[in-house]
Amino acid sequence: MSVINVGDTVSVLDEPITGKVLTKTNEEVTIETEDGFDLTFFMHEVVKIESENLIVPSYEDVHKNLQEKENFKKRPKRPISKPKVKEAPPMEVDLHIDKLVKSTKGMANHDMVTLQLDTAKRQLDFAIRKRIPKVVFIHGVGQGVLKEELKYLFGRYDNVRISDGDYKKYGLGAMEVYIIQNPR
Repeated sequence: MSVINVGDTVSVLDEPITGKVLTKTNEEVTIETEDGFDLTFFMHEVVKIESENLIVPSYEDVHKNLQEKENFKKRPKRPISKPKVKEAPPMEVDLHIDKLVKSTKGMANHDMVTLQLDTAKRQLDFAIRKRIPKVVFIHGVGQGVLKEELKYLFGRYDNVRISDGDYKKYGLGAMEVYIIQNPR
């Protein structure tokens, strides 16, 4: 610990104050701050600044450092990965006749199509009641009779939109029905 004398430059601990020593006693020191104020502190609150040759940075250095700091702040942060929203799989209704009845023995073509349409209507009404947004009706390829009947059936609903099913998954034998929850 260095000895503090009158005329030394000191800095106050825990305060941003620096000044020249005007008077000193065993316990206290009075300094003239850089702003011209005379302040008194205890000896243990000040420390002598050994070098009066303080390095003052130039305007250019300060400006350059500030630019570097701004560039550091502007660096893009690593993108925050958001949890993936799990979309519920669409409701699928397979209308193949062998999925609906054990045997088609004794059934005419008209009876089969009627059963398939009744099943489609019942499942669509269920989806509307349960607020399920999308239903996939798997009708198969065949002659296209069931597909046309389904288009006619779904066309009678105001709150549904029809499109072909996902070709990769269903080929040409499926139809997607989007249920509009809040029709205007």
